[in-house]
Amino acid sequence: MWFDPKCPWAWNTSRWLLEVERVRSVTARFHVMSLWLLNRDREGLEAWYAEWLRDTLGPVRVLVAAAERYGEPVLRDLYTALGTRIHHDREPIGPALYTSALNALDLDPALAGAAGGEAFDEALRRSHHAGLDPVGEDLGTPAIHVGDTAFFGPVVSPVPRGEAAGRLFDGVVAVAATPGFAELKRARNGSPRVD
Repeated sequence: MWFDPKCPWAWNTSRWLLEVERVRSVTARFHVMSLWLLNRDREGLEAWYAEWLRDTLGPVRVLVAAAERYGEPVLRDLYTALGTRIHHDREPIGPALYTSALNALDLDPALAGAAGGEAFDEALRRSHHAGLDPVGEDLGTPAIHVGDTAFFGPVVSPVPRGEAAGRLFDGVVAVAATPGFAELKRARNGSPRVD
């Protein structure tokens, strides 16, 4: 799964995938994408969304810096540490958030400094494009790859649990793997309930 840590929809999808691991023989692997990078050259963004995007680059850079130092498996726990603070604890995005999450996992807190620099931006671009190019650049997060099948979504709230999570996984993969399949969508009914 490719995620931007600020996106509440991606957060729910990530929690769903962890639930799927309990009921299906799958292992979720996490990778970074960037909503800031995705939208940086887009015109006509709604003002609220452009404002919402302003602080999305910092946490993504910290995640990429950690993955470069410790390997991509670190993203699973660091995303959980950051996402819990962002989505549940409502901590402001910034240096204190990054340092707290890094310290909780005994990772080098100096990696928080990556948020303000461009040192890891090329690695970020590589990860971003590896996740989104097979899905379509006009889409975003969550992006999931299962074998040779790549798709956007599912966007779900609340998070399905137990066998319901497994059935959703089975169905999503079956639909996405159908040759010629492009889209299945219905209107969202409110903001996500993060789980």
